[in-house]
Amino acid sequence: MLNNSQIRQCLDVFEEMFPEAECELNHSNPFELLIAVVLSAQATDALVNKVTPGLFEKYKTPEDYAAVPLEELQEDIKRIGLYRNKAKNIQKLSRTLIDQFNGVVPKTKKELESLAGVGRKTANVVASVAFDEPAIAVDTHVERVSKRLGICRWKDSVLEVEKTLMRKIPEEEWSVTHHRMIFFGRYHCKAQRPNCEECKLLSLCREGQKRMKKKSHS
Repeated sequence: MLNNSQIRQCLDVFEEMFPEAECELNHSNPFELLIAVVLSAQATDALVNKVTPGLFEKYKTPEDYAAVPLEELQEDIKRIGLYRNKAKNIQKLSRTLIDQFNGVVPKTKKELESLAGVGRKTANVVASVAFDEPAIAVDTHVERVSKRLGICRWKDSVLEVEKTLMRKIPEEEWSVTHHRMIFFGRYHCKAQRPNCEECKLLSLCREGQKRMKKKSHS
């Protein structure tokens, strides 16, 4: 497991490599962000960004989503995986926003998690990106990077990864680190073919060293 100064080194490399890292889901307000994050579950941001321009043109408010027939909404998001379930959740969360929050996206993670289709990760992303709440949302990239590097243990659950990162990373860096780790995992430390040869963290990375050894022996 990495010690504090090694973790600091990781954070500095993430910053050096991806200083401009930010949420890649296109949105212009908290409600659009909420819809985009719900749609992005088990789908790529790139795919969601292809669907949302037309969607956000057609639906501006929770009332718009709540009023449309479910089949029509399903048709509008059909290119995205799990579209039937997501359409249901979007209608349900829109009704909750109207009934309980005056049509406005709530700011606290707890209130966000009360919405249909919004789990801990989605709540963290919305709170962090829309409302500048310090948060670390653990998606597949964040989980993979933190385990490969040895910041977290292989057997850690997603929640354990989140808690470990919150403990080991300064709170004022949570949100920006979350984006940088996503970029690091998405564009560099990829699931199938991580770029170990050119990685500035190879000397710290147990997984990278294992992979390089395998390569040299094959």
